[in-house]
Amino acid sequence: MCAIAGESDYNLTTAPKEPTLTNVRTSTLFLLALFFFASATQSQDTAGIPTFQITPGDSTIKFGVKASVSLEGTFEKWDATLTFTSPDVTTAVLNIRIQADSVQTGSGLKNGKLKGKDFFYVEQNPYITFVSDKLVQTGPDTFEFDGQFTIRGVTKPEKLLLNVSGKGTGHGIVVGTMAFDRKDYGIDKSIPFIKIADRVEVNVNLIANQLSGPRLVYKQ
Repeated sequence: MCAIAGESDYNLTTAPKEPTLTNVRTSTLFLLALFFFASATQSQDTAGIPTFQITPGDSTIKFGVKASVSLEGTFEKWDATLTFTSPDVTTAVLNIRIQADSVQTGSGLKNGKLKGKDFFYVEQNPYITFVSDKLVQTGPDTFEFDGQFTIRGVTKPEKLLLNVSGKGTGHGIVVGTMAFDRKDYGIDKSIPFIKIADRVEVNVNLIANQLSGPRLVYKQ
């Protein structure tokens, strides 16, 4: 009898209590409070950061190289982001990703050659990218992005020189040029019957619209 009584006492004292409606409501209110507090904190953190959008439909990325026959063109498919961590313009980070097989020179022969193994080799390297490391304001309207440029699977540091108009309006036009030696990236072949220079220029014309946040602060 004692053993039975002991077992009964143990079950009564250790059995989990059913949650009451009051406890459930309290827990729910607590979780909701945490959620709203976190959301409010995040909103405060991002309120002081300018947010921009670059629209490919209004922008262009082109390239050109001196050659015995004109060799220049554009990329029809690409995307770019311009982000900041504060209103200081030098906190900008620019990322550009180009679909290499979207190259368009106006010539099917040239397009096919550029997409092939001797040039972009798009089958193995579908993207051409530029990822910025640092932005320096070099004048009232001029800037210099240092970044990592990748083409044909080879990555090297390059500089993108920019001129910006529309400062303080929330609508900026960013025009820039980056020049590189194609042989540094293993592009050392030529197109039949066309003599090509080593220096290649990439020209960007980006339209950036501010979506939210304060205006950018520039060095005067």
